[in-house]
Amino acid sequence: MHIHHSMEKIRHKMVAVNGINMHVAELGTGPTILFIHGFPELWYTWRHQILYLASHGYHAVAPDLRGYGDTTGAPTSDPTKFTSLHVVGDLVALINTVAAPGEDKVFVVGHDWGAIIAWALCLYRPDKVKALVNMSVAFQPRDPNTKPIDGYRDLYGNDYYIVRFQETGEIEGEFAVYGTERVLNAFFNYRKPAPLFLPKGNGLGISPDDPIIVPSWMTKEDLEYYTGKFEKTGFTGGLNYYRALDLNWELTGPWTEAKVSVPVKFIVGDLDLTYNSVGGKDYIESGEFKKDVPLLEDVIILEGVAHFLHEEKPEEINKHIHQFFQQFSI
Repeated sequence: MHIHHSMEKIRHKMVAVNGINMHVAELGTGPTILFIHGFPELWYTWRHQILYLASHGYHAVAPDLRGYGDTTGAPTSDPTKFTSLHVVGDLVALINTVAAPGEDKVFVVGHDWGAIIAWALCLYRPDKVKALVNMSVAFQPRDPNTKPIDGYRDLYGNDYYIVRFQETGEIEGEFAVYGTERVLNAFFNYRKPAPLFLPKGNGLGISPDDPIIVPSWMTKEDLEYYTGKFEKTGFTGGLNYYRALDLNWELTGPWTEAKVSVPVKFIVGDLDLTYNSVGGKDYIESGEFKKDVPLLEDVIILEGVAHFLHEEKPEEINKHIHQFFQQFSI
Protein backbone atom coordinates (compact mmCIF):
# COMPACT_ATOMS: atom_id res chain seq x y z
CA MET A 1 0.00 0.00 0.00
CA HIS A 2 3.06 2.30 -0.05
CA ILE A 3 1.79 4.05 -3.18
CA HIS A 4 -1.32 5.27 -1.39
CA HIS A 5 0.69 7.00 1.30
CA SER A 6 2.56 9.09 -1.28
CA MET A 7 -0.62 9.53 -3.36
CA GLU A 8 -2.20 11.43 -0.47
CA LYS A 9 0.04 14.39 -1.33
CA ILE A 10 -1.68 14.82 -4.71
CA ARG A 11 -4.12 17.73 -4.68
CA HIS A 12 -7.52 17.51 -6.36
CA LYS A 13 -9.66 20.32 -7.62
CA MET A 14 -12.49 21.11 -10.00
CA VAL A 15 -11.83 23.66 -12.73
CA ALA A 16 -14.54 25.25 -14.89
CA VAL A 17 -13.28 25.05 -18.49
CA ASN A 18 -15.01 25.34 -21.85
CA GLY A 19 -18.48 24.74 -20.42
CA ILE A 20 -17.62 21.66 -18.34
CA ASN A 21 -16.29 21.04 -14.81
CA MET A 22 -12.95 19.32 -15.09
CA HIS A 23 -11.48 17.26 -12.29
CA VAL A 24 -7.73 17.82 -12.05
CA ALA A 25 -5.05 16.11 -9.98
CA GLU A 26 -1.90 18.16 -9.43
CA LEU A 27 1.33 18.19 -7.48
CA GLY A 28 4.55 20.17 -7.39
CA THR A 29 5.81 23.57 -8.45
CA GLY A 30 7.88 24.58 -11.46
CA PRO A 31 7.26 24.29 -15.19
CA THR A 32 3.84 22.76 -15.87
CA ILE A 33 3.49 19.28 -17.38
CA LEU A 34 0.01 18.41 -18.67
CA PHE A 35 -0.65 14.64 -18.64
CA ILE A 36 -3.39 13.42 -21.00
CA HIS A 37 -4.82 9.93 -20.36
CA GLY A 38 -6.38 7.45 -22.78
CA PHE A 39 -9.06 4.73 -22.80
CA PRO A 40 -10.11 3.16 -20.47
CA GLU A 41 -8.17 5.24 -17.97
CA LEU A 42 -8.26 8.39 -15.83
CA TRP A 43 -5.88 10.95 -14.32
CA TYR A 44 -4.83 7.98 -12.15
CA THR A 45 -2.95 6.36 -15.04
CA TRP A 46 -0.25 8.99 -14.40
CA ARG A 47 0.16 8.34 -10.66
CA HIS A 48 3.83 7.26 -10.98
CA GLN A 49 4.72 10.15 -13.29
CA ILE A 50 2.98 12.78 -11.14
CA LEU A 51 4.92 11.77 -8.02
CA TYR A 52 8.27 11.49 -9.83
CA LEU A 53 8.11 14.70 -11.87
CA ALA A 54 6.70 16.75 -8.99
CA SER A 55 9.69 15.61 -6.92
CA HIS A 56 12.00 16.72 -9.76
CA GLY A 57 10.88 20.34 -9.94
CA TYR A 58 7.79 20.23 -12.14
CA HIS A 59 4.14 21.16 -11.69
CA ALA A 60 2.30 17.98 -12.73
CA VAL A 61 -1.31 18.42 -13.87
CA ALA A 62 -3.48 15.43 -14.84
CA PRO A 63 -7.16 15.93 -15.68
CA ASP A 64 -9.97 13.45 -16.15
CA LEU A 65 -10.92 14.20 -19.77
CA ARG A 66 -14.53 15.02 -20.66
CA GLY A 67 -16.75 11.97 -20.20
CA TYR A 68 -14.38 10.42 -17.68
CA GLY A 69 -14.07 10.07 -13.93
CA ASP A 70 -15.04 13.05 -11.81
CA THR A 71 -15.21 15.50 -14.74
CA THR A 72 -18.82 16.52 -15.36
CA GLY A 73 -20.87 18.57 -17.78
CA ALA A 74 -20.20 16.89 -21.14
CA PRO A 75 -23.42 15.30 -22.48
CA THR A 76 -22.41 11.63 -22.80
CA SER A 77 -25.66 10.97 -24.71
CA ASP A 78 -24.23 13.03 -27.61
CA PRO A 79 -21.05 11.65 -29.23
CA THR A 80 -20.74 14.76 -31.41
CA LYS A 81 -19.61 16.64 -28.27
CA PHE A 82 -16.46 14.49 -28.09
CA THR A 83 -14.44 15.66 -31.08
CA SER A 84 -10.75 16.52 -30.76
CA LEU A 85 -11.77 20.19 -31.13
CA HIS A 86 -13.94 19.97 -28.01
CA VAL A 87 -11.29 18.14 -26.00
CA VAL A 88 -8.43 20.39 -27.10
CA GLY A 89 -10.71 23.32 -26.25
CA ASP A 90 -11.03 21.93 -22.72
CA LEU A 91 -7.26 21.55 -22.42
CA VAL A 92 -6.39 25.00 -23.78
CA ALA A 93 -8.76 26.50 -21.20
CA LEU A 94 -7.17 24.28 -18.53
CA ILE A 95 -3.65 25.38 -19.53
CA ASN A 96 -4.74 29.02 -19.33
CA THR A 97 -6.11 28.35 -15.83
CA VAL A 98 -3.36 26.25 -14.25
CA ALA A 99 -0.18 27.60 -15.88
CA ALA A 100 1.85 30.06 -13.80
CA PRO A 101 1.66 33.77 -14.68
CA GLY A 102 3.91 34.33 -17.71
CA GLU A 103 4.04 30.59 -18.47
CA ASP A 104 2.57 30.72 -21.97
CA LYS A 105 3.68 27.22 -22.99
CA VAL A 106 3.54 23.94 -21.09
CA PHE A 107 5.06 20.49 -21.45
CA VAL A 108 2.67 17.77 -22.56
CA VAL A 109 2.67 13.98 -22.08
CA GLY A 110 0.04 11.82 -23.81
CA HIS A 111 -0.86 8.14 -24.06
CA ASP A 112 -3.38 6.28 -26.26
CA TRP A 113 -6.37 8.63 -26.86
CA GLY A 114 -4.43 11.15 -24.83
CA ALA A 115 -1.69 10.89 -27.46
CA ILE A 116 -4.22 11.52 -30.26
CA ILE A 117 -5.49 14.56 -28.34
CA ALA A 118 -1.89 15.72 -27.74
CA TRP A 119 -1.10 15.55 -31.48
CA ALA A 120 -4.27 17.58 -32.11
CA LEU A 121 -3.32 20.13 -29.43
CA CYS A 122 0.05 20.57 -31.17
CA LEU A 123 -1.63 21.02 -34.56
CA TYR A 124 -4.27 23.48 -33.38
CA ARG A 125 -2.23 25.42 -30.79
CA PRO A 126 1.52 24.85 -31.15
CA ASP A 127 1.98 28.17 -29.32
CA LYS A 128 0.78 26.42 -26.15
CA VAL A 129 3.25 23.50 -26.15
CA LYS A 130 6.94 23.65 -25.21
CA ALA A 131 7.65 19.99 -25.96
CA LEU A 132 5.73 16.71 -26.11
CA VAL A 133 6.42 13.16 -24.95
CA ASN A 134 3.83 11.01 -26.71
CA MET A 135 3.26 7.32 -26.12
CA SER A 136 1.68 4.40 -27.92
CA VAL A 137 -0.12 6.19 -30.77
CA ALA A 138 2.07 7.74 -33.45
CA PHE A 139 0.87 10.76 -35.41
CA GLN A 140 -1.86 9.80 -37.88
CA PRO A 141 -1.90 12.08 -40.92
CA ARG A 142 -5.39 12.81 -42.22
CA ASP A 143 -6.26 10.82 -45.34
CA PRO A 144 -8.44 13.18 -47.39
CA ASN A 145 -9.90 10.25 -49.37
CA THR A 146 -11.02 7.86 -46.63
CA LYS A 147 -13.18 8.29 -43.56
CA PRO A 148 -11.51 6.59 -40.59
CA ILE A 149 -14.24 4.04 -39.81
CA ASP A 150 -14.46 2.97 -43.47
CA GLY A 151 -10.67 2.64 -43.44
CA TYR A 152 -10.68 0.45 -40.33
CA ARG A 153 -13.50 -1.70 -41.67
CA ASP A 154 -11.68 -2.22 -44.98
CA LEU A 155 -8.43 -3.14 -43.20
CA TYR A 156 -9.74 -5.30 -40.36
CA GLY A 157 -13.43 -6.09 -40.88
CA ASN A 158 -16.46 -5.61 -38.64
CA ASP A 159 -14.99 -7.28 -35.51
CA TYR A 160 -12.21 -4.69 -35.15
CA TYR A 161 -12.67 -3.00 -31.77
CA ILE A 162 -12.99 0.55 -33.13
CA VAL A 163 -15.71 -0.58 -35.56
CA ARG A 164 -17.48 -2.49 -32.77
CA PHE A 165 -17.43 0.62 -30.58
CA GLN A 166 -19.39 2.70 -33.11
CA GLU A 167 -22.98 1.70 -32.31
CA THR A 168 -24.09 3.57 -29.19
CA GLY A 169 -25.15 1.22 -26.41
CA GLU A 170 -24.22 -2.01 -28.16
CA ILE A 171 -20.78 -2.66 -26.69
CA GLU A 172 -21.89 -1.13 -23.37
CA GLY A 173 -24.57 -3.86 -23.23
CA GLU A 174 -21.98 -6.58 -23.87
CA PHE A 175 -19.63 -5.13 -21.25
CA ALA A 176 -22.46 -5.08 -18.70
CA VAL A 177 -22.61 -8.90 -18.83
CA TYR A 178 -19.07 -9.10 -17.43
CA GLY A 179 -19.19 -6.17 -15.04
CA THR A 180 -16.98 -3.10 -14.98
CA GLU A 181 -14.04 -4.58 -13.07
CA ARG A 182 -13.69 -7.59 -15.36
CA VAL A 183 -13.89 -5.46 -18.52
CA LEU A 184 -11.25 -3.00 -17.29
CA ASN A 185 -8.98 -5.85 -16.23
CA ALA A 186 -9.32 -7.50 -19.66
CA PHE A 187 -8.12 -4.28 -21.33
CA PHE A 188 -5.26 -3.83 -18.87
CA ASN A 189 -4.16 -7.44 -19.43
CA TYR A 190 -4.13 -7.25 -23.25
CA ARG A 191 -0.60 -8.07 -24.40
CA LYS A 192 -1.03 -9.56 -27.87
CA PRO A 193 1.17 -7.78 -30.43
CA ALA A 194 -1.81 -7.72 -32.79
CA PRO A 195 -4.95 -5.72 -33.52
CA LEU A 196 -7.79 -6.10 -31.00
CA PHE A 197 -10.86 -7.93 -32.27
CA LEU A 198 -14.10 -8.11 -30.27
CA PRO A 199 -16.34 -10.67 -32.00
CA LYS A 200 -19.97 -10.48 -30.90
CA GLY A 201 -20.83 -12.84 -28.07
CA ASN A 202 -17.51 -13.09 -26.27
CA GLY A 203 -15.22 -10.47 -27.68
CA LEU A 204 -13.15 -10.09 -24.55
CA GLY A 205 -12.43 -13.82 -24.39
CA ILE A 206 -13.24 -13.93 -20.70
CA SER A 207 -15.90 -15.61 -18.60
CA PRO A 208 -18.00 -13.84 -15.96
CA ASP A 209 -16.83 -16.58 -13.57
CA ASP A 210 -13.07 -16.29 -14.15
CA PRO A 211 -11.05 -15.07 -11.18
CA ILE A 212 -9.82 -11.49 -11.69
CA ILE A 213 -6.03 -11.52 -11.91
CA VAL A 214 -4.60 -8.01 -12.21
CA PRO A 215 -1.50 -7.41 -14.36
CA SER A 216 1.83 -7.54 -12.51
CA TRP A 217 2.24 -3.76 -12.77
CA MET A 218 -1.02 -3.01 -11.00
CA THR A 219 -2.44 -3.61 -7.53
CA LYS A 220 -5.94 -4.75 -6.69
CA GLU A 221 -6.40 -1.26 -5.15
CA ASP A 222 -5.49 0.35 -8.48
CA LEU A 223 -8.10 -1.73 -10.29
CA GLU A 224 -10.64 -0.89 -7.58
CA TYR A 225 -10.02 2.84 -8.08
CA TYR A 226 -10.70 2.59 -11.83
CA THR A 227 -13.68 0.31 -11.24
CA GLY A 228 -15.31 2.68 -8.76
CA LYS A 229 -15.07 5.58 -11.19
CA PHE A 230 -16.22 3.66 -14.28
CA GLU A 231 -19.10 2.10 -12.34
CA LYS A 232 -20.26 5.63 -11.65
CA THR A 233 -19.88 7.02 -15.18
CA GLY A 234 -20.17 3.94 -17.39
CA PHE A 235 -17.99 3.52 -20.49
CA THR A 236 -20.03 5.71 -22.85
CA GLY A 237 -18.02 8.90 -22.30
CA GLY A 238 -14.77 7.17 -23.22
CA LEU A 239 -16.35 5.29 -26.13
CA ASN A 240 -17.70 8.57 -27.55
CA TYR A 241 -14.15 9.53 -28.57
CA TYR A 242 -14.23 6.60 -31.03
CA ARG A 243 -17.77 7.52 -32.10
CA ALA A 244 -16.58 11.01 -33.03
CA LEU A 245 -13.72 9.76 -35.26
CA ASP A 246 -15.56 10.34 -38.53
CA LEU A 247 -16.79 13.75 -37.36
CA ASN A 248 -13.21 14.63 -36.35
CA TRP A 249 -12.17 13.73 -39.86
CA GLU A 250 -14.84 16.00 -41.36
CA LEU A 251 -13.88 18.91 -39.12
CA THR A 252 -10.10 18.63 -39.54
CA GLY A 253 -9.99 19.17 -43.29
CA PRO A 254 -8.12 22.46 -42.70
CA TRP A 255 -5.22 20.50 -41.17
CA THR A 256 -4.71 18.13 -44.11
CA GLU A 257 -0.93 17.78 -44.62
CA ALA A 258 -0.24 20.01 -41.62
CA LYS A 259 2.98 19.24 -39.77
CA VAL A 260 3.43 18.97 -36.00
CA SER A 261 5.82 21.82 -35.22
CA VAL A 262 6.82 21.14 -31.60
CA PRO A 263 9.76 19.05 -30.30
CA VAL A 264 8.65 15.45 -29.73
CA LYS A 265 9.92 12.25 -28.14
CA PHE A 266 7.85 9.17 -29.00
CA ILE A 267 7.78 5.96 -26.95
CA VAL A 268 6.02 2.68 -27.72
CA GLY A 269 6.25 -0.92 -26.50
CA ASP A 270 6.97 -3.59 -29.11
CA LEU A 271 3.99 -5.62 -27.85
CA ASP A 272 1.60 -2.67 -28.15
CA LEU A 273 -1.41 -3.36 -30.39
CA THR A 274 -0.90 0.10 -31.98
CA TYR A 275 2.72 -0.60 -32.96
CA ASN A 276 1.57 -3.89 -34.50
CA SER A 277 -1.32 -2.43 -36.50
CA VAL A 278 -1.15 -2.54 -40.31
CA GLY A 279 1.57 -0.13 -41.46
CA GLY A 280 2.32 0.99 -37.89
CA LYS A 281 5.99 0.00 -37.67
CA ASP A 282 6.61 0.98 -41.26
CA TYR A 283 5.27 4.52 -40.73
CA ILE A 284 7.55 4.99 -37.73
CA GLU A 285 10.65 3.41 -39.30
CA SER A 286 10.36 4.59 -42.93
CA GLY A 287 10.90 8.26 -42.15
CA GLU A 288 7.27 9.21 -42.87
CA PHE A 289 6.69 9.90 -39.17
CA LYS A 290 9.66 12.30 -39.13
CA LYS A 291 8.32 14.07 -42.25
CA ASP A 292 5.01 14.75 -40.51
CA VAL A 293 6.70 15.60 -37.19
CA PRO A 294 9.91 17.38 -38.26
CA LEU A 295 11.05 18.04 -34.67
CA LEU A 296 10.74 14.35 -33.73
CA GLU A 297 13.95 14.02 -31.74
CA ASP A 298 13.73 10.47 -30.51
CA VAL A 299 11.76 7.26 -31.01
CA ILE A 300 12.06 4.71 -28.20
CA ILE A 301 10.83 1.15 -28.76
CA LEU A 302 10.65 -0.72 -25.43
CA GLU A 303 11.17 -4.46 -25.76
CA GLY A 304 8.71 -6.84 -24.16
CA VAL A 305 6.41 -3.99 -23.12
CA ALA A 306 2.72 -3.72 -24.01
CA HIS A 307 0.18 -0.90 -24.30
CA PHE A 308 0.15 0.58 -20.78
CA LEU A 309 3.89 1.25 -20.84
CA HIS A 310 3.91 4.18 -18.40
CA GLU A 311 2.41 1.91 -15.72
CA GLU A 312 4.26 -1.26 -16.72
CA LYS A 313 7.70 0.45 -16.75
CA PRO A 314 7.22 3.63 -14.70
CA GLU A 315 10.88 4.13 -13.77
CA GLU A 316 12.01 4.02 -17.39
CA ILE A 317 9.19 6.23 -18.62
CA ASN A 318 9.74 8.74 -15.80
CA LYS A 319 13.41 9.06 -16.78
CA HIS A 320 12.58 9.42 -20.48
CA ILE A 321 10.13 12.24 -19.74
CA HIS A 322 12.48 13.95 -17.30
CA GLN A 323 15.55 13.77 -19.57
CA PHE A 324 13.64 15.12 -22.57
CA PHE A 325 11.97 18.04 -20.79
CA GLN A 326 15.17 19.01 -18.95
CA GLN A 327 16.64 20.26 -22.24
CA PHE A 328 13.87 22.87 -22.46
CA SER A 329 13.66 23.80 -18.77
CA ILE A 330 16.85 25.80 -18.48
